Amino acid sequence: MAEQRFTDVFGEKPILGMIHLPALPGAPRNTLTLDDLVAFALEERRRLEEAGIDGAIVENVGDTPFFRSGVPPITVAAMAVIVREVVRGARVPVGVNMLRNAWEEAVSVAYVAGADFIRCNVVIGAYVTDQGIIQGCAAELARLRKSLDRDVLVLGDVHVKHAAPLFDVPLVDAACDLAERGGVDAVIVSGARSPDPPSFEMVASVVEAVDLPVLIGSGVGEANAREFYELSGGILLGEVDFKVDRQWGGASDRAAYARTIAACRSGAASPG
Repeated sequence: MAEQRFTDVFGEKPILGMIHLPALPGAPRNTLTLDDLVAFALEERRRLEEAGIDGAIVENVGDTPFFRSGVPPITVAAMAVIVREVVRGARVPVGVNMLRNAWEEAVSVAYVAGADFIRCNVVIGAYVTDQGIIQGCAAELARLRKSLDRDVLVLGDVHVKHAAPLFDVPLVDAACDLAERGGVDAVIVSGARSPDPPSFEMVASVVEAVDLPVLIGSGVGEANAREFYELSGGILLGEVDFKVDRQWGGASDRAAYARTIAACRSGAASPG
């Protein structure tokens, strides 16, 4: 059923892009008004859609340093406004990721703003991160989804980047638990940090072990995108290869997205 929900929203093997927001109101590095942030997000959506993307995730990546779980009301309010404007007129599914693990706020924003899905970094288990120890939220998340009259899909990370499991759980075991007991609709595999890809062996082992779509959540660039796309159930693009002037977290490079999407779908070697 979860795999069918995923396919109903994305189709087969989606390529997802990132709308990396600058710091929101209330965050230490905020310099932009809410209107400026909305305009930025809408321009990002336009670039991604013109490049041929299958979906876009709105993420508050500029809000460093991040909270462990919940975020302040001002962040929720700003994200709700921005996501709602991105959803209006969008030609592709829109998702929400509220860092570091503000799952309740992300589901709530997605629901009220009309978005289709969220990404949740820690659904099960407990992880030591740069924000401290983050514990899973699977039971609460599943019940919140059940209480709503419109489903919001959950893409859940296994052995999420910038983190380590509090106790030693092999990747495949953690992925199976996430898929079978976590209530997610897809599993995301990433490397150790945002710029780092997982190994092909890691991805292959998870794809073989679980019945859900397996997406690649970090380290995908122009040089390796086609290989990861062929191996997995979809990829997330948002590293510096896809940013103007290779500025991490900055504006999207439409041409780089378009080249990579075309290469993945044609099966041709991706340009380096």
